Amino acid sequence: MDYNSLFWFVPAASLLALFFALYFYRQMKRESEGTERMAHIAAAVRKGAMAYLKQQYKIVTIVFVVLASVFAVMAYVLHIQNEWVPFAFLTGGLFSGISGYFGMKTATYASARTANAARNSLNEGLRMAFRSGAVMGLVVVGLGLLDISVWYIILDAVVPADVNNAGMKLCFITTTMLTFGMGASTQALFARVGGGIYTKAADVGADLVGKTEYNIPEDDPRNPATIADNVGDNVGDVAGMGADLYESYCGSILSTAALGAAAFAAEGGAMQTKAVLAPMLIAAVGIVLSIIGIFAVRTKENADVKSLIGALSRGTNLSSLLIVAATFGILYLLGVENWVGLSFSVVVGLIVGIVIGRSTEYYTSQSYAPTRKVSEAGLTGPATVIISGMGLGMLSTAIPVLAVVVGIILSYLCATGFVLDVEMVTTGLYGIAIASVGMLSTLGITLATDAYGPIADNAGGNAEMSGLEPEVRRRTDALDSLGNTTAATGKGFAIGSAALTALALLASYIEEIRIALERTSPDIIINGKGLMEANIVDFMYYFNVTLMNPTVLCGIFVGAMMAFLFCGLTMNAVGRAAQKMVAEVRRQFTQIKGILTGEAEPDYSRCVEISTLGAQQEMILPSLLAIAAPIITGVVLGVAGVIGLLIGSLSAGFLLAIFLANAGGAWDNAKKYVEEGNFGGKGSDTHKATVVGDTVGDPCKDTSGPSLNILIKLMSMVAIVMSGLTLAFSLM
Repeated sequence: MDYNSLFWFVPAASLLALFFALYFYRQMKRESEGTERMAHIAAAVRKGAMAYLKQQYKIVTIVFVVLASVFAVMAYVLHIQNEWVPFAFLTGGLFSGISGYFGMKTATYASARTANAARNSLNEGLRMAFRSGAVMGLVVVGLGLLDISVWYIILDAVVPADVNNAGMKLCFITTTMLTFGMGASTQALFARVGGGIYTKAADVGADLVGKTEYNIPEDDPRNPATIADNVGDNVGDVAGMGADLYESYCGSILSTAALGAAAFAAEGGAMQTKAVLAPMLIAAVGIVLSIIGIFAVRTKENADVKSLIGALSRGTNLSSLLIVAATFGILYLLGVENWVGLSFSVVVGLIVGIVIGRSTEYYTSQSYAPTRKVSEAGLTGPATVIISGMGLGMLSTAIPVLAVVVGIILSYLCATGFVLDVEMVTTGLYGIAIASVGMLSTLGITLATDAYGPIADNAGGNAEMSGLEPEVRRRTDALDSLGNTTAATGKGFAIGSAALTALALLASYIEEIRIALERTSPDIIINGKGLMEANIVDFMYYFNVTLMNPTVLCGIFVGAMMAFLFCGLTMNAVGRAAQKMVAEVRRQFTQIKGILTGEAEPDYSRCVEISTLGAQQEMILPSLLAIAAPIITGVVLGVAGVIGLLIGSLSAGFLLAIFLANAGGAWDNAKKYVEEGNFGGKGSDTHKATVVGDTVGDPCKDTSGPSLNILIKLMSMVAIVMSGLTLAFSLM
């Protein structure tokens, strides 16, 4: 078997994903948007979403041009940077932005069509929303793998082989490709933070004034913030999520490829190339299997939430089982050293992902006791709802953390053949990295179940605003309730993969330091070994990376602080924007006569404008802080301090992200459980209490929580890209 020829399956699979994305998109567009009123509402949401995205991309473009210029100066003037970095950085941001754009474009066309399909049956509504969500999933994996393929082809063609060490070429190529991961992470952070601020400002304003003060239903057309709320579902939960998981997907593949190149650098040749190609091929096969899983999703009429979850699980479980078998075949055909052990590392990654997903489902779905207890707490008021939700969120961290801990240990041991040897450290870390690839290998269908949520939510809003019959709203509510659970599960999945990927990126940082030293000080001897012979443990010794080094401890504290500082900034940003929205909604209810009776139409555009301006102004500081922290730490504390920073941000950020995502998801579904007629139903004091809890949980689950997994990886990516600058100050 010619392993080099197998590589061409990677770009072929990416094009297949894009073909099916186009197929599902056209299939969706052929369906009717329903009544004239339904089409009008969908058009208003679509216009607002596109206007926001256009404005966001203008700001992000300026940031990217400035950062790319800095990288260019470092590369061509100061000679402490790889000359390919500025270009790779720009393409990563571009493809990430395109992923979010196409996902949101599809979602804004699909919402009314989903509501119209639900007029016929629940199954048709599920099919429409899920197939439309599949467009997002397939665009993300298709563009991600295409970007990786193109860069690999270009760099393999133009980078000359190192005559002194054949293994250096692939190390250089893979660490260069990590740069476009930084571009993707930067774009993703802006998209998640900006979109999260937008959607939650509108959501909080609509809920606190409309539901709590005026007792009108969710998505009622009399509420001035309802269009902004529906726009927010798209810019935050679709465009933001697409960019987020694009960088997660690329980051896991690229970090694994970089570690594969490092693990076999001393040997070079075929074995090193196989280790680099393995994660790309697993991801490529995962695309094909995701498409098969997408076609397997269907349900019966009158299905409850558990049955709907089962319908989606059927597709994801089928894809997961098939990727297990495929992984063994891929690694066997490649002839990778210890292919059986590495295959089991991938299996471990998949199992960890499933455990995290099921744990999240248990703690956030109203089908289970924890969320129902949060609903019950509403009987005694909003304070007990908030206390109950916080307690649930804290308890919910245990299973994901233990799953990741066990996953790290098992995937490491599987890769090393259960040998604990210092010389096998890089190989063990490669096993951990490839486990993260396994977790995200079927992202095409996993993301489809996630993107389905906001489409179903918007469909419910369209049905309510269009005055469709109660049976349609019952069906869209069932789809929306499922969407809350799948969204929470998807966030847990992304956070879990971030933990494994960030650990791999930490090891990749050491490899980038090795390459920077090779370029500037090739004669350095580390622990009696040359640069290429030294392992990661030797480098840790050389830079005094121990817990007894106060520099490392300082870095750990700063990294942990960054997670909380970032959350504080993003939550306060939502709070400030929401205050403006609440004031505007109250003003319209009191000053525009006839809104509550339906005789006058609210000024929807003013609320859209408030959310847009609030998001644009507030997203810049948290995002730039995430970029600046590793640079400043590297200059002040050196390599050891940066490693401490990354460890601190990973440990604190991982736990905080799970807590926020699960608490927020539970508060949201606790409200929905009451709205189903439990504990007094809609309009009761219990309902008002759970609405307050849901409002508190909004920025937790849709702004701060999901942004943390990007923060963790972005800081690692920035540290890798800026390693030349850090090293320059460390050696002064």
